[in-house]
Parts: sequence; structure tokens; C-alpha cells
Amino acid sequence: MGIQPSGSRSTPRLDLGAAVMEFIDQQKTFIGVQAAPIFKSPLKKAVFNAITRECLTKDVDTKRAMRGNYNREGIVTEEISFDCEEHGLEGALDDGERKLYARDFDGELVTVQQITNLLLLAQEKRIAAALFNTTTFTGSALYTDNSSAPWDAVGSDAIGQVKLAREKIRQNCGINSVSLIISKTNIDRLLLNTGIKAAIQYVARLTEAELLNALADILGVERILTGLAIRNTANKGKTFSGADVWSDDYALLAVVAKNAESLTEPALARTILWTEDSPENTLVEQYREEAKKSDIFRVRHSVDELIIDPYFGHLLKVDA
Repeated sequence: MGIQPSGSRSTPRLDLGAAVMEFIDQQKTFIGVQAAPIFKSPLKKAVFNAITRECLTKDVDTKRAMRGNYNREGIVTEEISFDCEEHGLEGALDDGERKLYARDFDGELVTVQQITNLLLLAQEKRIAAALFNTTTFTGSALYTDNSSAPWDAVGSDAIGQVKLAREKIRQNCGINSVSLIISKTNIDRLLLNTGIKAAIQYVARLTEAELLNALADILGVERILTGLAIRNTANKGKTFSGADVWSDDYALLAVVAKNAESLTEPALARTILWTEDSPENTLVEQYREEAKKSDIFRVRHSVDELIIDPYFGHLLKVDA
């Protein structure tokens, strides 16, 4: 029957949280916190110093005269502020439902799976909206419109488009190691592209993961983050209408932090998680509503998703 605390005080359910996240990770649906890695902060609201592209690329005089002093340089940073907001959902499991479903599945686990998936879907939408954003990425240094040669045209020079965008990032910040963030729809389009098919036909790779690795090699990117999440765009009560969370109109080249816990590592985006309130990106809690003969399961987190520096990315318009 699980833990049923008296009154309305909530009890953390680490066991449910771990089981649900293992299930969700296996689905490989969400890429938001890969594109904007989680930094765990003990503070809800603060300012941190981010390494700038100026710090990485400035010209310096390294010559020393005999008996002279060495020239000195200091760290160049930009102050980035964050303010974590709490997001959460609850799901109710009636005592009768628990008994009704007992033969078919674990009612607690399924309830928490559903609300966790919806919480992470909402986070995915926020990050996708921040990254696929033509207000943030403006001007030729940050944005290229390739709609005249879209990726759904098999003869388009998708390889050249990606490589030009990668070069824009290198020119902007001196970093050549970038990831490609795209929707599943655009992965399928790339695999049908005649130039990519010609380049990949002799590569002895069989699995989907190996195929994506080959595609990354051809495009000259470190890795490809493929957005699989689908959202229902129909109003409540209306017929389901699915759409990609990560729009097939765009593709993003981005510098992605490899070490999420180091704010000194250059990166396009970060997710700040307030650990004093939610130690993990999904905190599962349970409390009892005796009047409704139900256990209430809550999943929540306190986060702020940030663009650190748009010059660590380049947005492509890849659909007409």
C-alpha cells in the first residue's frame, strides 16, 4: 500500500522517483537538460560570473624584456543572474483505484510516471522555446535563414549549411566543438539527403546510435541531440493534435557544457536547480487526503533555464 502519512504532511518518495526516472531515461524522449545541463545551486536567487568569449579570445602581449616584468591578465567574466521558480504537478490515487488496478499495474508507479512525464514535458517546452528563438539569435553572426534550400529538399546542401554555422561559432568565440540540436523530423530529413546518403553509404554502421554517430562525423559536430518529445496542441477536450516540441523549422549548433557542475566551462545554456528545495530535477512526494480516501503524489522542481551567451550558438532556419 506504500507510505501513508497522517494528516497532510508530505513524505519524500525517493524509491518512486528513482524508478520513474529510470523509466523516463530509457525512453530517451527529453533532451532539454542535455542542451542546458543542470547546475545544482544551494541558492534560489543569486548572481554568478560566467566566462565570456572575450576572455577566451583576447590578444595579449606575452613578450618579456630582460629584467622586466611579465604582462598580466585577469579573468574576464559577465555577471549572470538567476531566480529559480517552482514547477510541479499532483496526481491522485483513490483507494478504490489502487485495488482496481492492482492486478494490471502498480497504481503508485503509473500515477507518478504520468505526472513526472508532464512536468518534464513542460520543462522541455521552456528550454526549446528559449533555444529555438529568433529574438535571441539575430543578425548574421547568430542566425542563418536557409529556407530557400530547406532540409526537406533532398538535394539541399545540409552538410555545407551546418559547417558554415559551425564556422560562425568558431569565429564568434574560438570554439569548434559543438553539438547539433534538432527534431526527430529533421533527423529523418538528413538521412534522406542525397549528399549525406552518398557520404554515409560506405560506413559500416548498423544500429541507430551508430548511424547518428556517422551522421555527426559527416556534419563535423561532436554529437547530435535529437528531440523526440511530442506535445498535444489541441485545447482540453478537443481531438488530439500532436506536434514536435522541437520545431522542424530550426536546427541549432551549440557549445554544450561537458561538466555540468563547472560554471567556468563555456556553454550556450544552463539549467539552474535550487537544491535546498528540490535536490534532484524531479522530487517525488506523497501525502494523504483522508476525506477523499486518496493518496496524493506530487512531483516538483525549482529551476531557472538560462541562455548564458548566444554567441556560443548559431540558429539555422531549415524549413520553408
